[in-house]
Amino acid sequence: MKKRYLAPFVLSALFFAACGGGSNSGEQQASTSETEHAADNSMVSPNADKPMTKGQELMAQQDCKTCHKEEMKLVGPSFKDIAGKYPNNEENVDKLADKIIKGGSGNWGEVAMLPHSNISKDDAKEMVKYILSLSSAN
Repeated sequence: MKKRYLAPFVLSALFFAACGGGSNSGEQQASTSETEHAADNSMVSPNADKPMTKGQELMAQQDCKTCHKEEMKLVGPSFKDIAGKYPNNEENVDKLADKIIKGGSGNWGEVAMLPHSNISKDDAKEMVKYILSLSSAN
């Protein structure tokens, strides 16, 4: 019978202890609001504040980021490495759009890129145009 009354008392004590005192809460809020302005943006893309291009939107709907990142090699080359290797011209846009659709290997090592036959040629070209726009030469 005593345990029956002890449990609510212990739970109540824990609840009140978790609430804390009122005198320090103002100081904690002030220090928290100061650190809110110093957000860590190291994982945010440098172009995050710009509107997405059609190519970016199309890539976001696909599995591109499973193997590719904008600035670092993952399974496949980074988008910036691709943009650095291929000049932004109609011939390369067409060639790389075919590569996206058909897949393949050999240009960046032996790991094969899977085919994306569900992507239209026009959409693949838009994606390539975005990738090639990432070149520092452009």
